[in-house]
Amino acid sequence: MLRAQLSLANLIFFLLILLLPVTVAQAEGIQIKSVSVAAAEQGYEISIDSEIVLNATLEQALEKGIVLYFVTKFSLVDSRWYWLYDEVARGKLRVGLRYYALTRQYHLSHAAFSQSFNTLTEALQALGQLRDYPLTAKSDLKQDVDYIASLRIWLDLTRMPKPFQVEALGSSKWDLSSDKLEWRMKLPTPEQSFQMKGH
Repeated sequence: MLRAQLSLANLIFFLLILLLPVTVAQAEGIQIKSVSVAAAEQGYEISIDSEIVLNATLEQALEKGIVLYFVTKFSLVDSRWYWLYDEVARGKLRVGLRYYALTRQYHLSHAAFSQSFNTLTEALQALGQLRDYPLTAKSDLKQDVDYIASLRIWLDLTRMPKPFQVEALGSSKWDLSSDKLEWRMKLPTPEQSFQMKGH
């Protein structure tokens, strides 16, 4: 009898361990999976893969017709002047996510594109993938210089209606952001792009 109870307890423990990664993977938040920087004809481009999961509060806001704006910001700073934060290049993109109750579709919008999706999962997958986005250089970029790169993705509460901004102030339910990634890098050559896995 005791042996059977121990076997059952071990089985339950084993099943819980198997289910744990699934639970973690579905946790709300923004996780940057990978980023790459590549040389292009007119300068440099970034591509980013991330996973964005909304909590119940943000999903309800969408259903009420509130547009959620997500910002992706990549910065490049000359490491020699890092203490002055001398930004030499940047890429900043703001994309709106909206739900249309009439068509039951989710919509991503930006000045350069717009796209509709049947499910929130599909919309968030597309939102988490940025491809070949050009960097804006503020000064001459050199391939033999050490730069400090940083990347962060967050929900921009400043673009929401005022009543929701007041409600969101100091509330963790509205705080959706990735960790800020920072790393040292040299700019890639046209033959080989720079790639880094997120944390």
